[in-house]
Amino acid sequence: MPPEEAGAHRQETYNMSRLRSSSMEIKEKGTEFLRDQLDAAQKELKLKDEECVRLSHVRNQLEQELEELTASLFEEAHKMVREANVKQAAAEKQLKEAQGKIDVLQAEVSALKTLVLTSTPSSPNRQLHPQLLSPGSSRPRGHTRNKSASGALQLQTEPLPTDAATNREDREMDSVLFAEFLSWKEKPGLDRSSAFISRVFREDIGPCLSFTCSELSQSVQRAVENNSLTIEPVAMSSLPTVKDIECGGPNKCALSGMSRHCRHRIKLGDKENYYYISPSSRARITAVCNFFTYIRYIQQGLVRQEVQQMFWEVMRLRREMSVAKLGYFLTEES
Repeated sequence: MPPEEAGAHRQETYNMSRLRSSSMEIKEKGTEFLRDQLDAAQKELKLKDEECVRLSHVRNQLEQELEELTASLFEEAHKMVREANVKQAAAEKQLKEAQGKIDVLQAEVSALKTLVLTSTPSSPNRQLHPQLLSPGSSRPRGHTRNKSASGALQLQTEPLPTDAATNREDREMDSVLFAEFLSWKEKPGLDRSSAFISRVFREDIGPCLSFTCSELSQSVQRAVENNSLTIEPVAMSSLPTVKDIECGGPNKCALSGMSRHCRHRIKLGDKENYYYISPSSRARITAVCNFFTYIRYIQQGLVRQEVQQMFWEVMRLRREMSVAKLGYFLTEES
């Protein structure tokens, strides 16, 4: 090989060797750089994983605290509702007892008025003037006045033998009605699929709330069922507006359409209109409301009575609806 070619070959070999070593050096530096980047990325990923774990723990702790707080609030709300229902039941019981006492006192006053009015100078009432009785005669049987243990005046009637059969009220349980009531009592509610509720709606509630104005009657029945009907006394000093006149008025019942002195008015749910009602219409609505109130108490478990006592109370409320439907009602004496 000539010297020039040998020198060129050596130079080329040398250049290739330098190029190869330089390439190896660059490759090693690149690998080291990438390894450093990978280590940094792994460290950062590890830190982020630790942060995710910490945040997940915080989230779980907050969710647990929120669930406990929600359960506590619901328990407190249910407790308040139960206490309110018990207080309402006690207040209504006291109100009912007070109304019963008022009725007794009113009956006593009426009896006393009768005794006083039947005594005249020409024909004195010997019960009010015992000094008019002959020495050998005894006081006539009838109304006598006695002091009760509470100090209130009571009128006791000594029934004559001929009145014993007419003044006594007996009762006998109907097996069909009692069976329907027992079936309903196992799962109380207002669903008309129950034979008991269906019978009461058909025989008592429907007829009792059936008025001349059929459309308004249906609205009243729905409001009573939904417990959204309001009855309030009418202020006699306020004059009716045009809207009030369209819904009846102080002298016209909106349900019956008859000219009657209306001392109360009703409101159906959230509606703005008020409807004036006569005392008879109010008595019919009140009788149905009393039935629904007692049924709801049974449904909520507030009635602590034997099943027979519940049944007879329901029958009494049904009788009140029937009596109110026939036009009988109590009025307040002015």
